[in-house]
Amino acid sequence: MIRIINNKKTSTKGFAHIYPFKSNFLNINGHKLHYLNKGKGKPIIMIHGNPTWSFYFRNLIKELSKKYRTIAPDHIGCGFSDKPNIKEYNYTLENRVNDFNFLIKNLNIKEKITLILHDWGGMIGLCWALKNINKIEKIIITNTSGFLLPKNKKLPLRLWVLKYLNFFAVPLVLGFNIFSKAALFMACKTRLSKDIKKGLTAPYNSWKNRIATLMFVKDIPLTKKDKSYNLVKQVDENLFKLKKIPLMILWGKKDFVFDMNFLNEWKNRFPNAEIHLFKNAGHYVFEDKHQEACTLIKNFIEK
Repeated sequence: MIRIINNKKTSTKGFAHIYPFKSNFLNINGHKLHYLNKGKGKPIIMIHGNPTWSFYFRNLIKELSKKYRTIAPDHIGCGFSDKPNIKEYNYTLENRVNDFNFLIKNLNIKEKITLILHDWGGMIGLCWALKNINKIEKIIITNTSGFLLPKNKKLPLRLWVLKYLNFFAVPLVLGFNIFSKAALFMACKTRLSKDIKKGLTAPYNSWKNRIATLMFVKDIPLTKKDKSYNLVKQVDENLFKLKKIPLMILWGKKDFVFDMNFLNEWKNRFPNAEIHLFKNAGHYVFEDKHQEACTLIKNFIEK
C-alpha cells in the first residue's frame, strides 16, 4: 500500500504484514487526520506520543479488536496524517486536544470510553478527559505524565538541547531524524526487528515530515513562558477529579525520561491505582512487553 504524505510517497512495504489495518481520514481545518477504527463493542481509544504513531499500538489493536472497538489516531504531523508546516498548523497541546475532541465528536461514540495513554498522549488524553469525565469508563497509563515535572526531576540534557538550541535541533531532528531513530534503541530494551524499526520510522521520511517530532519537544512546558504551560498546570491541578475512574498503570522501569520519579508521582496522586512495573522494559512498553501488557489490559477492561 502506498500513502502520500506531503507529496512524498511512503510505502507500507516491509511492515504491512504487522500493520494490516484499513486507514480512515478526517478533515480538520483543511488537514487530514489519519486514524484506525477496528472492531465492534465498547470503545477503546489509544493516544500515542512522540515520535510514535498508531503503529505503536498494532499488537493491542489486533487482540483487543476481537471484542472491542479499537480506535487509534495519528496526531497531525505524525503517522499517516498530514504534516503541515508551522505557518499552516500550530503545533501545541491545545490544538492536539481540540483535534482529538473533533475526532471523538465525529466517531458517533455512544458508550463510555477506555483510554490507553502513552507519552504526550497522556497529557492530551487527560486534558480531554477532565472536560469529559462522564464519558470515561477507565484509563490506562503507560510511561506518561499528567502534571508538570516532578520536584526531583529535571529535563534530560539531550531534550533540553533540542528544545532550546535550534542550531542543534533543526539539523539533528529534521535533517538526520535523530529523535525517531535514536528511540529505536533508547526506548526499547529488546532488539526490534527490521520490520518494526521500519514501521516506527516510515512516516518520518523527509525533512518536512519530521516537523511534529521537533515541535513536540519545543512544546514541553518548563516555564510560564512556554505556550502549553498554563494548560498543563490546569491538568496538574485538576487531576484529582479523575480519582473515581478506575486507573491502571503499566510502567517500563528503564525509561530515562519518564522514570521512577514520574511513577512515584502517579502513586501519590492515585494510591488506589492498579500498578504493574516492568523492570526490564523501557519507554516503549508495548514493544518490550506487548503480550504481558495486552493480557493485563484485557483483564482490567473486563473487570
